[in-house]
Amino acid sequence: MIHGKSITKKFGKFRALSEIDIEVKKGTIVGIIGHNGAGKTTILRILSCLIEPTSGELTIGGFEAKRDSRKIKLLTGYLPEESRLYETMTARSYLRFFAEIYGLSKYEIDSRTNKLLRALDLKTDGKKNGELSKGMKRKVAIARSLIHNPALLIYDEPTSGLDPVTSRFIVDYLLKLKEEGRTIVISAHNLYQIEAICDLIYILHEGVIVIKGTISELRKWFGGVSYSIQFKIENLDEKFQKFPIISKKGIFYATLKDTKSLNELTLLITQYNGSIETIESKNPTLEEIFFSLEQKRAINLSEMNSV
Repeated sequence: MIHGKSITKKFGKFRALSEIDIEVKKGTIVGIIGHNGAGKTTILRILSCLIEPTSGELTIGGFEAKRDSRKIKLLTGYLPEESRLYETMTARSYLRFFAEIYGLSKYEIDSRTNKLLRALDLKTDGKKNGELSKGMKRKVAIARSLIHNPALLIYDEPTSGLDPVTSRFIVDYLLKLKEEGRTIVISAHNLYQIEAICDLIYILHEGVIVIKGTISELRKWFGGVSYSIQFKIENLDEKFQKFPIISKKGIFYATLKDTKSLNELTLLITQYNGSIETIESKNPTLEEIFFSLEQKRAINLSEMNSV
């Protein structure tokens, strides 16, 4: 669906993106994450053909972005971070207005509007958009992005600032859209949501993709499964000092990175007549992976500055 190579974007002397390569397969959800200012919104706006890259190649749905941006916009639904609506319109009139812009027939307008109002549970009771809650406004904005039945959806922080119930509703709705065969590119600060729904994840740092992969691949890069053990023992011999053990209210805890260390510790506990309470395996979360990556970059930068 999306093929981007060496995409660079400059704003004056500032380089917002540098040599970005991005591939998005049809019918998948791809997440783009990074700290504030990493370039997430810039790449989403380029993929939506709202701005042009300074250099690089980009094709979407078989169309070349520089030459066929209008065609790409017709097959794309874009959701900006802020839900900017025409506040004097009702949700229904707002959707009809944009449906007419896209050239839908009267039957299509009525059918699509009714379907989206039902699907997103948009019961506005005739209120104007300006009178709606933030969550309801977000649903209206999502409905607008879908009114022309696009194959590609590009969403910037779709659940930002929403209550947990509305946020969960929107995440579940995105999964339904994927089941319908739509392709979705999403940026969000809620890394739990990205981890839960994305088939592929790109991590940006200062306009550069520093790593990409499935959540399984990112976990493998991070170090894979860790093991948590909880145990009781009368006394810790010096042989236990090699393990990262902490104590709390008479119970000892340790988190180990591999089965070899786990086996060594369990054997010691048994030899010293201790009792093992629990052993659990744990996959790293996307949040842990992201912060580990940020810390490594900070350490590397600190080492470079000290030279």
